Amino acid sequence: MNPVDMNFTAYLIIDLRSTALRQRAPLSQQWRQRAVSLEQIEAGTHGLSAADGPLLVVCERGVRSALAAQFLRADGLDVQHLPGGLTALPTVDLG
Repeated sequence: MNPVDMNFTAYLIIDLRSTALRQRAPLSQQWRQRAVSLEQIEAGTHGLSAADGPLLVVCERGVRSALAAQFLRADGLDVQHLPGGLTALPTVDLG
């Protein structure tokens, strides 16, 4: 998956970053997004469903988003993750 070619508006973006990181580097408001912790995903208390549409899980470096995507797929959801995390997007305007 090449992040530069992705249509981010097609996804509900699941942001695993801490509140401090989300405030320091917010995602574009044009994207549908929800902050969910990896702990909520692991515990199955994330509140996500197929009705949310395809999901794109993001974190700072991509490691936690890959793990979260595995859990969400096991829950039967349509999910991708961003390899390399948000740092993989140096040429994309995130704000």
